[in-house]
Amino acid sequence: MEGGADAPDAGMDAVQRRLMFEDECILVDENDRVVGHDTKYNCHLMENIESKNLLHRAFSVFLFNTKYELLLQQRSATKVTFPLVWTNTCCSHPLYRESELIEENSLGARNAAQRKLLDELGIPAENVPVDQFTPLGRMLYKAPSDGKWGEHELDYLLFIVRDVNVNPNPDEVADIKYVNREELKELIRKADAGEEGLKLSPWFRLVVDNFLFKWWDHVEKGTINDAVDMKTIHKLL
Repeated sequence: MEGGADAPDAGMDAVQRRLMFEDECILVDENDRVVGHDTKYNCHLMENIESKNLLHRAFSVFLFNTKYELLLQQRSATKVTFPLVWTNTCCSHPLYRESELIEENSLGARNAAQRKLLDELGIPAENVPVDQFTPLGRMLYKAPSDGKWGEHELDYLLFIVRDVNVNPNPDEVADIKYVNREELKELIRKADAGEEGLKLSPWFRLVVDNFLFKWWDHVEKGTINDAVDMKTIHKLL
């Protein structure tokens, strides 16, 4: 870590700082071909996103219980990007390591999802077997968080239906809740109206607006495989 990069981020939470500099994200082009790797820190600086067009691979997990309620999390106050916003179950990045670079059947993203569900939500690996995740699609989006930080991700959307034990990590997660469709629609209404200071993450909102409710139908009907489209990269810019 360079001393010069250190000073402007003196207020950064120690845990988040460590992750920002130790985690190496997978850089890809807009066709999801690996072109390199860089730190989580560099990948989330808006100046790099805008000037270098840095794009990294990500995943978003949508975990439903067997009552078909979706588990949401509120990101912790110490998160560097989008603190205290409500979002889907778990959102993070495959890292530049062998097990998370495997592209066949999106295995790298699924391995990363299992790792982060434990890290963020304390969900044991045996509760979320890698082969139980269904990769449904990929989307490319860009979203500024504040003046300095933002996201530019090629995001793998992973669905799973499991009853799990949840023990959230307070460094990552401020709160959790299961919601049915109507409860989610009410959350969206409140966010749109600016009620209760409630905010939704931009990637979650893109999935809600473009895919979620029709995919939720497939979850309930047991026909989720009919919705899979991993060939298309939906560019939601």
